[in-house]
Amino acid sequence: MQGVGYAVRTDPDSIWSAEQAAAASADFAELHAAHGGVLWVAFDPALARCGLFFCRDEVVRELTPPGFSVRSRVYEYGGGACCATEQGVAFVNERDQQVYRIDIGLDGGAHGAPYPITDQPHCRYGDLSFVSAWQALLAVEESHETGAVVHRLVRIGLTGHRQVLIEGADFYAAPVADPSGQRLAWIEWDRPYQPWVATRLCQRESGERTRVLAGKGSDQALQQPRFDAQGRLWVLSDKAGWWQPWCVDGQAQPQGAPCDHAPAPWQLGGRTYLPLENGEFLLTRFEQGVGILLVGAAEPYPERQLAENFTRFRSLGADASHFYCIAAAPDRLPAVLAIGRSNGAVRLLAGGDQPLAEEQLSRPQPLTCVAGEGERCHGFFYAPIGEPARPPLVIFLHGGPTSACYPVFDPRIAFWTLRGFAVLDLNYRGSSGYGRAYRLRLAGGWGELEVEDIRAAIEALAGEGRIDPQRVFVRGGSAGGFSALRALAELPQLRGGASLYGVSDPLALRRVTHKFEADYLDWLIGDPKQDAERYRSRTPLLQADRIRAPVIFFQGALDAVVVPSQTETMVEALRRRDLPVEYHLFAEERHGFRQAANLAEALRAEHAFYRRLI
Repeated sequence: MQGVGYAVRTDPDSIWSAEQAAAASADFAELHAAHGGVLWVAFDPALARCGLFFCRDEVVRELTPPGFSVRSRVYEYGGGACCATEQGVAFVNERDQQVYRIDIGLDGGAHGAPYPITDQPHCRYGDLSFVSAWQALLAVEESHETGAVVHRLVRIGLTGHRQVLIEGADFYAAPVADPSGQRLAWIEWDRPYQPWVATRLCQRESGERTRVLAGKGSDQALQQPRFDAQGRLWVLSDKAGWWQPWCVDGQAQPQGAPCDHAPAPWQLGGRTYLPLENGEFLLTRFEQGVGILLVGAAEPYPERQLAENFTRFRSLGADASHFYCIAAAPDRLPAVLAIGRSNGAVRLLAGGDQPLAEEQLSRPQPLTCVAGEGERCHGFFYAPIGEPARPPLVIFLHGGPTSACYPVFDPRIAFWTLRGFAVLDLNYRGSSGYGRAYRLRLAGGWGELEVEDIRAAIEALAGEGRIDPQRVFVRGGSAGGFSALRALAELPQLRGGASLYGVSDPLALRRVTHKFEADYLDWLIGDPKQDAERYRSRTPLLQADRIRAPVIFFQGALDAVVVPSQTETMVEALRRRDLPVEYHLFAEERHGFRQAANLAEALRAEHAFYRRLI
């Protein structure tokens, strides 16, 4: 491989090895300000485990003992797996999906062992919140008892008494009660919609029937209802084209800038805006895909930006002296931040290491290019270290496909750029973070629209001399793997690609997929009967004879979403054409790899595969 800088003068493995990149996939989630400190969940890729941690007076202690991992599997993607109670924490244990409670001692550590408060082996729980007036939890319950998957909202006492509160809709999310416990609000939706297409905001007050407050049609998706200190109900609605805060109890007008203030709610428990006790808001929003954190009043909305060196913010929290969040930046690993309310001073409570020196780091450069009939697609370009002339390019395709990539430090991208590759992290049309119209643009177009965007991005970068258009690779996981295979079938100039547990047969996926996504493929591609030809033309397995470039596949043996036989059938179809194909099966992995050793092995194998092709 030709190049200059670190790609030649220095062994990249001595700077950033596959093992280091895999270990750096550690992350945080589920932050809560409580008990004079802050709680969060940390994922450890070495153990493939999520532990619960508590920080007070700058001392961090783990609360979960060995054998416990904090993770919900409601809707398969989980979220909202813990919340603070008055004495400690309630959390969902990954192994049995039951709710446990654990008290916090005076020293900030766990006081006793976790105690189970649910005993429903056929149920999963998520989106937990504690209602002080009830001394009980609110939760989304997912029951598999009858064979049919049923979702409902339940109340769970801290001693274990369970009561069904709301049922009848296909899906529920974000239950929240006002401080008095008399007013309950939540989000619900029915098939065939996804929660980023059409949902309802509902309310029930004591002695009253359920009322739909917003979303009676299919013109808006709502998320994250919140009660402010005055008892007013707020929600994020995209009725005006962007997920913006609306006050349901006041004037029905969007507040803040015309930007998305949240990503697509694939997981429960999202908290990207927070009403404060003084009438202000702590919130984050995306501006051209870049996240910013702000504090300000709802109207006329003067704003003060916080933590300006960070570019993505999640799981917001606050107490009397600090704001808290999980944040990411282009030059460091994810971090838990404490931000002084009076002076904006930023303090790292956990994470935030800077593993690479500035000269070893490729920073994201926003990319916008024309695709289709005058529309635009977006992404972030990373030049290789040393900036060799016309380098090879690896295009990253996120999953979902209604998800997004962010301009933050990605240990995998650093692995490639240190080895002389440019990287494009593509937010093709249909990604979230760019408004409702951009997000819904993928309806009926999956498998074609993102291929057009890949072609447009290659042409734009090649036209500027930033890449070698004859050495371009595409790679993606799950839905991103489908898009990579579709691009390989449609774009003969591609040199090769990688599919990580990628969809190669959408109809096979449709037959076995879970309830949350049961109608998603119909929205993305069309009705299997009425649009049969569309499925045939966009199914990689049926278009295998059009793929001319080598492909490497990675698959988990325990994957119940894209089952191994689906990938293996695709592999055999390409091998029959004598294409160079590699297949790596990981015995203990499911849909989305979690174990550090396997992540490292996959990264090394993919790099070696591409090196042989350039």
